[in-house]
Amino acid sequence: MLGWLIERGYEVHAVYVDLGQPGEDRQQMKDKAVKIGAKSVRMIDAREELCSDFAFPCLMWQAKYEGPYLLGTSIARPLITKKILEVADEVGAEVYAHGATGKGNDQCRFQLAAEALRPSIRVYAPWRTKEWRDDFPGRAEMIAYCEARNIPVKATTKKPYSSDENALHISYEAGELEKLDICGVDLVDFTMTVSPQQAPEKPEEVTISFEAGIPIAVNGKKCSALEVVSQLNDIGGRNGVGRIDIVENRFVGMKSRGVYEAPGMTLLYEAARHIEQLTLDRDLIHFRDTVSPMVAEMVYYGFWFTAKMNALKAFIKKSHEVVTGEVTFRLYKGNAQVLRRSSPNSLYDEGIATMEGGGAYNQDDAEGFLRIQGLPYRVQGKSRNLGQ
Repeated sequence: MLGWLIERGYEVHAVYVDLGQPGEDRQQMKDKAVKIGAKSVRMIDAREELCSDFAFPCLMWQAKYEGPYLLGTSIARPLITKKILEVADEVGAEVYAHGATGKGNDQCRFQLAAEALRPSIRVYAPWRTKEWRDDFPGRAEMIAYCEARNIPVKATTKKPYSSDENALHISYEAGELEKLDICGVDLVDFTMTVSPQQAPEKPEEVTISFEAGIPIAVNGKKCSALEVVSQLNDIGGRNGVGRIDIVENRFVGMKSRGVYEAPGMTLLYEAARHIEQLTLDRDLIHFRDTVSPMVAEMVYYGFWFTAKMNALKAFIKKSHEVVTGEVTFRLYKGNAQVLRRSSPNSLYDEGIATMEGGGAYNQDDAEGFLRIQGLPYRVQGKSRNLGQ
C-alpha cells in the first residue's frame, strides 16, 4: 500500500508502531519503508503502554468478546491510531491512511479512534475505493504486485492467510481458514505456543501476583507490565496454553473465522478471576460480570476513546483497589489448574464457610431469611396455583 500511494502522488510518512510483534526485524522494516519511497519513517515503541494502559483495563473487566476472544487485536488499534496521529501532528499530515480491508472490524477501530482524537483528520482507506479493488481484486493480486516490485511480504499464494501480531497475541484469518471443514490449529504455523500434544510431559508451576487489579510479578519477581505478559507468554506458550479457533460476529454484520494464540493473557485472565473471587463481594462481581460483555463489545467495535469508556475505566479501577494477592497454577498440556491462591484482602472466612462443627455461622438464621425470601412466591403460589 505504501508503494501504491506513492505511485499516485502522495507524500507518505510511514509509521511503525512496535507493539511487540515477535520475529520482526525493526531495522529491516524501516529499511523496507525507505526503499519503497517513504518521505520519513518513525519507529515508535508502544509495547509497555499496550499492556499497562490498554490490555490491563480490559483484564480487570474480564472483557472477552463472544466468550473466548481476549481482544488482542481490537485493543491494539486505538493505540496504533493514537501514535500515528501524534506523528501526523509532527509532520503536518492531513490524511491518515490505513490498510484495513473495508470488510472487517479494523476499519471501524481505526476510523472511530481517529475521529475521536482528531475530528479534522481525513481517514483514507484505499481498500474501500474502486481504484484499489480494480488493481487488487484479492490477496493473490496483492502478492503478485509485491513480487513484481521486490517488496517482501510474509503471505504466499500457498499460505495466504494473514496474521496480526503483538505482545498480547497473534491472530490468523483469511486464506484456507475461510473453509470451516479445515482444522485451523492444524493449518496455522503457530509461533507463540506449542500444541498441547507437544507440550512437556512434566507439569510446570507458575505464580502470578496482583496489586489493585494489576499484575505486578511472576514467580515472586516484580516486573513491568510488558515483562509480566512476555514471561507468561513464554511459560504458557511452552505448555500449550492459549489457542482458540472461533467464528465471530464482526461489527459490520458478517461472521468470520479466526484462529488465535494468547498464552500470557489467557493465564492473566484466569489468575485475575481467582483473586477477584477472594476479594470482590458478590454484588460487585456480579455487576462487573453483567457489564463485562458490553465493555468487550465496545472494545471490539472500536469505542475506546469515548466518554462512556472513560467512565467505565474509572469505575473498574476503583472497584479493583482491593484485588491484591497471588495465585499459583499447575500448567500441563494446554491446561491451567489452580493450586493455591491468597490475598491480604480476602473475604473468605473459613470459620463461616466450614462444614465442621463450632463455626461462626448459625444455621438457625437461615430459617427466617428463607421465609422472608419466599414470601412473594408463597403469595403467588396461593393466588395462581403455581406448580399445579
